[in-house]
Amino acid sequence: MAGNVKAVKEPRGWKDLPLAALPYRLSIEYKTGGWRALRPVIDYKKCVRCLLCWLYCPEMAIHWTGEKVVIDYDFCKGCGICAHECPVKAIAMVPESSEG
Repeated sequence: MAGNVKAVKEPRGWKDLPLAALPYRLSIEYKTGGWRALRPVIDYKKCVRCLLCWLYCPEMAIHWTGEKVVIDYDFCKGCGICAHECPVKAIAMVPESSEG
C-alpha cells in the first residue's frame, strides 16, 4: 500500500491557480440582487439620515445621494442588516415580488 501513496505537495499560491478559478471582471459586473427573498424598503418619512444602514451594509448596496439614502437592488442580497441596525425602524423587509 505504501507504493500507492502520493507525496503531499506544498499548497499552491494564487498565481498557480488556473485562470477559470479567478474572476477576471470587476465585481460590479456581477449583479447578485436576484438571490434575495426579502427586499428592504425605506420609509423616508421615518428616516433621520443617520447613515447606519449605509455603514453596516456588507454589499455596499446602499448609497447616499446627498439628500437621502437609496438602495441599489442590483446588488442587495436582502440580508436585513440595514433594517436591523436602523435606530428608527425606517427600513422594512418585505417579501420579494415575483414580478421583480
